[in-house]
Amino acid sequence: MMPLTVSPQWLQDNFEDPDLVLLDASTQDNKAGKQSDFDSLFIKGSRQLSLKAFSRETDLPSMLVSPEVFQEECRKLGISSTSKIVVYDNLGIYTSPRVWWMFRAMGHKDVAVLDGGLPAWVSQGFDTVHHPEKTTRTGNFAASYNAGLIAGIDQVIDNLSTRRSLVIDARSEGRFNGTTSEPRAGLKSGHIPHSVNIPFEKILNQGSFKSPEELKEIFTQIITENRPLIFSCGSGVTACIVMLACEMTCTNDKAVFDGSWTQWALTEGLPIEILGHG
Repeated sequence: MMPLTVSPQWLQDNFEDPDLVLLDASTQDNKAGKQSDFDSLFIKGSRQLSLKAFSRETDLPSMLVSPEVFQEECRKLGISSTSKIVVYDNLGIYTSPRVWWMFRAMGHKDVAVLDGGLPAWVSQGFDTVHHPEKTTRTGNFAASYNAGLIAGIDQVIDNLSTRRSLVIDARSEGRFNGTTSEPRAGLKSGHIPHSVNIPFEKILNQGSFKSPEELKEIFTQIITENRPLIFSCGSGVTACIVMLACEMTCTNDKAVFDGSWTQWALTEGLPIEILGHG
């Protein structure tokens, strides 16, 4: 099985593997306000994955599509059940863990994130091109939905009383505390009661994951018992960054609250905590 993350050197060394599928998951904009220096570059041989094609059309952003749609979109990209997938983005680590989680949620375990993404690849002088690869071959990918990796809002509401799971919020400290406005207009800030905050940028160092030792120190301060973990953020994207980092360091069961803070804050009658208030 693929490791959770791979280095640019690993990718270069394994480039000729006939089962390797390289996916570019970069997006044109993001709620974190990050910008890339490599908008017009792709790793040679990579295929462009549109997150919009893998997101359901609802009033909530970035919601995961059905297994049937996911399977169809993967086959269009030439992805098969034997594919060894490496996914990257042009911000280093941003959208690529979301795609890693999506594949895991659809039953595909041979998927890894390129640590440091396109910036790390470029810094090592490896080949880039100005256009993604177009594939004319249809894959035979078969989705096998893993519901355990996805937390719905009812589960998170139920957790308010059971406290069975620990909810980890990947948004910035200001948004979590309710002292900074949400980037989505009209959305209240604050956090789900009893949740804890690990901002996704806290686990990164210049666009790459921090060392396993540093990550372990961060998570062991928060996770003190072996109960399930639910990861949340604004829309379910950066939650996957923290989830992937946590997967490197602890064995707790893990799921992503796909609707995340946007769904929670828009749902009438749900409690919201802000700094200094109960």
